[in-house]
This record gives sequence, structure tokens and C-alpha cells, in this order.
Amino acid sequence: MKVVLFCGGLGMRLREYSDKIPKPMVPIGYRPILWNVMKFYASYGHKDFILCLGHQADVIKNYFVNYDEKISNDFVYKKGGKEIELLNSDIDDWKITFVDTGINSNIGMRLMSVKEHLEGDEIFLANYSDGLSDLHLPSMIDWFEQQNDITASFVAYQPTQSFHVVRRKDNGHVQNISHIGDSGLYINTGYFILRKDIFDYMEWGDELVNQPFQRLISKDRLSSWEHKGFWASMDTYKDKQTLDEAYAKGKAPWEIWNKNGNKNGNGNLQL
Repeated sequence: MKVVLFCGGLGMRLREYSDKIPKPMVPIGYRPILWNVMKFYASYGHKDFILCLGHQADVIKNYFVNYDEKISNDFVYKKGGKEIELLNSDIDDWKITFVDTGINSNIGMRLMSVKEHLEGDEIFLANYSDGLSDLHLPSMIDWFEQQNDITASFVAYQPTQSFHVVRRKDNGHVQNISHIGDSGLYINTGYFILRKDIFDYMEWGDELVNQPFQRLISKDRLSSWEHKGFWASMDTYKDKQTLDEAYAKGKAPWEIWNKNGNKNGNGNLQL
């Protein structure tokens, strides 16, 4: 199953990094968040990627064109470096299609720009490329494949941050205030499963969630998959620090490919 990754945005809330490198290339540990997202899908057997490029596309291209397995994997050094025996590998079985989808394009426009690369695929996956999760993807895919009346689905997550949701009356008086975790609100995490007929609900210039998803809602063809485990996005420098600290402590629940990724085993990481 192909994986479309939206990695062409400006990442304005991460200006400390995005002035120099595109947001998907901001590192968690010593690998970019984009690599972590791709490794997540590859761990479940989905290794055919389509990268929707835009802002600083050359940085992403150069990273993979010059990718050196020796830097990020264990190896045996022989004969003064004339022979290198890799003990493990990262991306040698990945297929990556690089597509320039425009610097100022929105998510919907980027998706429409790669339509030709999805010919023949009834179902495909997509991701914003700025969020990490311990989602059990096969369960979501199995469920989606059984929903023949659904065109699109996304992972819905109930935030755990220390915010309070306020409901106001017309006169400004507070009707209700509650912790966001008790509010019944969910957010779109950017983990999508889409059928090819999504393009029947799209027009050029549409933002994926704003127009096409609204059309799907009117036809009762949009669903969501609730995830109660770990999910975190990297929108701000604080988010990056939190993810870096989790990685440094060996408590990175998104590393489903690493049995030691989440030593606590509970998938909880407070942001």
C-alpha cells in the first residue's frame, strides 16, 4: 500500500529550524522526523513512498540521495575500510518517489499533484509528516477495508495537554469550562487512509479537510479511528524538546520497530 507524505510546508512555528531546513527534516535524536514517520510505515510493510515536496525540496532530496547506511547502523570495518559489512540496514528496501508539488500549495493541491502516481491503487495511506504515534496500523487498515461505504478515514485523538475548553453564552458569560481531556473533543492527527474516489470529491485549490472532507460528511462517507495510545505532533520548539528528551531517555513510544522504544509500555508521554 503506497504512502503519500506531505512534506512541503513552511513550518512557520518552528522558525528556529525551518529557516535553515524544511520542517520534515528537523531531527528527533539524530534522524529527521520524516525518517521516523517513514520508518513507522515501513515497520508495517508499507515501503512505497510518495513525497509531496515544496519548501526546500532540495534538502530532502539530498538527504536521501546521499544517505549513508554506515552512519546510522552498526557495521564491521575490514581491510582498512575496503570492505564494510553492514550488520543491519534502514532503507535499502524502500521505494521513494519525489514529486515537486509547489511551494505555496495546500495539502489538497499536493495530493492532487501526485494522483498519477496512485493509478491502480484502490486504497492508499497519507500523512502530514509532523506527528509520531504508536498506532497499530494493521488494525485500522483491516477495519477500513471492511467499510465499503467510506471514502476516507483519519486517526482521531483526544488531546491530553493542560488546556481548558470554554463554552460561552451570547452575552460572554461562561456556560461551561472543562479540561480538554474531559471535553469530548478530538483532533485530526494527520494519519489518513483514503480510497481512490477521494479525487471525485476534490477540486483544484481545495484544502483537503476544509472542502473535500465536508463533501464527504454530507454523503456520510467520512469516518475516524479513535486512538488512545501515544500521539504527538512537532509544531513548536517545545514539542521538539519533549520528543528529544523522550528519545534520549530511551522512552520513545513511536519507535514500534524497536522493542525497547517504550520501556514503560504504556504509550504515555505528556506534552
